Amino acid sequence: MTAFPDPVRVDLPPGPDGGGGIGISVHEVGEGPAVVFCHGFPELAYSWRHQLPAVAAAGFHAIAPDMRGYGGSDRPDETEAYDLGHLCGDLVALLDARGIERAVFVGHDWGGFVAWAMPVLHPERCLGVVGVNTPYSQLPRTELLRTLVGGRDERLYLLWFQKPGVAEAVLDRNPRLVFERLVRRGVDPMETAKRLLESGELDMNPFRRLEEMEPVGEPLLSEEELARYAEVFGRTGFRGGISWYRNIDRNQDRWPSVGQQKLDLPALMILAEWDPVLRPEMAAGMPALVGDLEMHTLPRCGHWTPQEQPEDLNRLLVDWLRRRLAGSR
Repeated sequence: MTAFPDPVRVDLPPGPDGGGGIGISVHEVGEGPAVVFCHGFPELAYSWRHQLPAVAAAGFHAIAPDMRGYGGSDRPDETEAYDLGHLCGDLVALLDARGIERAVFVGHDWGGFVAWAMPVLHPERCLGVVGVNTPYSQLPRTELLRTLVGGRDERLYLLWFQKPGVAEAVLDRNPRLVFERLVRRGVDPMETAKRLLESGELDMNPFRRLEEMEPVGEPLLSEEELARYAEVFGRTGFRGGISWYRNIDRNQDRWPSVGQQKLDLPALMILAEWDPVLRPEMAAGMPALVGDLEMHTLPRCGHWTPQEQPEDLNRLLVDWLRRRLAGSR
């Protein structure tokens, strides 16, 4: 099987909603219908290293960018430059730069929200959507999230991320520790719930207490993989990725139909039984919103599905692509 391809820099033409007009780092391999992979936080195009070769070998053009703010891609200063308009606009500009009319968009974690937004913001560029762990839904507004922790923002990472400089000061100090502590194999969520109950407080922000927290689950990354993440984020910091979270309310204000508008295109939803953040039950409403939907659940899989169960994910993804998109361009 082809190895994970080296990156190339692509200067994006201006895209819609402020997207494009920046340089991004892109890994791509294969020929055929285009499949664009959108990574989450805190990840890189490298997080799809198991998927690109498999999808290319199956007869598709597999493309994975370091998304805006990450890795070898540009990192604009303005917080607003990381809203859904810019992120989806980058993907449109990437297709334009490569002379591609339409693509399947595959997204995991935050990249999943971007992938699901594509058929709402740019339906004419979409052949289909694949959500990995991330269902088609809206993120709750920060006002609602704040009620969950009684206004103590430090107890919920989505809120702790909101104030510029706070999270960066902690995470940038030791990037390797972020991946050592958090990128681990899944465990039964009942065990996690038990720990929370025993602690006597609701604290859903592992990022601010990495040095003191007890790791949960077996290590997922090899030393080589861990070193790669640590080197890249040691060089770039985490500000770009964190800025995506600082647009939660802005995204709903500007594009309220994302997560609510009915979709009518081929869609695949791959859930992970043991994801403590993107729980499978969060996708319960998807059949009513996505008309052409296929759903699967990977048993005993945690949050980092593309890296934790790559063979199972590849099997489901390639099978769906072959059945639904054979002959498409």
